[in-house]
Amino acid sequence: MPTPRRPAARRARTYDPGRSWQALTAQVAHVLAAVRELTPEQWAADSGLPGWDVRTLVVHLVRQVTSVRELLAQEPLPPGTAVTGLDTWARSTAGIADLLDADTRESAEATADPAAALAAEAELLAAQEQDAVRADLVVPHVFTAMRALDFTVTRLVELVVHSDDLTRATGVEVVLDRQAVAAAVRVLADALAAAAPGNSVEVRIPPYAAVQCVEGPRHTRGTPPNVVETDPLTWIRLATGRVSWSEALDAAQVAASGERADLGPYLPVMG
Repeated sequence: MPTPRRPAARRARTYDPGRSWQALTAQVAHVLAAVRELTPEQWAADSGLPGWDVRTLVVHLVRQVTSVRELLAQEPLPPGTAVTGLDTWARSTAGIADLLDADTRESAEATADPAAALAAEAELLAAQEQDAVRADLVVPHVFTAMRALDFTVTRLVELVVHSDDLTRATGVEVVLDRQAVAAAVRVLADALAAAAPGNSVEVRIPPYAAVQCVEGPRHTRGTPPNVVETDPLTWIRLATGRVSWSEALDAAQVAASGERADLGPYLPVMG
């Protein structure tokens, strides 16, 4: 009996430093524009995240912006330092959820005006040297170490996910930068492929990503026998647990064909 072929190692996706930085500053500006419209009732509304109101959510967003500046200001680590990649980061965030929650709540108590704090951080971010976001620059991080560029991409994911949270919680639309959405979709799709390695299911999120995952017969030509397709925002919500697989199917937000095209056991990929 032939030995089953193991999935080939996936090549890490690369991101453009300039585009990533522009997307970051653009998304921060979009969040700030929306936050400035919030009423007192909206600030006090449930964010949809356990135990957080909208005010706490916005403080968390401020912390995401602050972290970029703080991280890039640290002394670089020596070349050759082992780093945490984007796939591992996405799948490891649940492990530090309690730490993030405590940090956010502490920051919320210390922040008198979250909108003003976000405006100040946005201004500092705009003044940051873009050249600091390099793929070869390794900086300290809670996950031991990360490339400066990869860390910047993680902030894009956080900003897009929480911008959507903010829109759904308040009804005030937070514009989503196209490049920021593309990065979030790709990071989360790659995290799924890493969590469920294989080539039997093709997951399509047009126009940004298509990955193969799940163990089983390898597809080589023609239309894959197992295909999942959805739109970028639905994928982001699925991958982060904002909507369940069954809910998305029932709402016809996902098309799934083939006996293996069930991603329910593998979602969410990011806590």
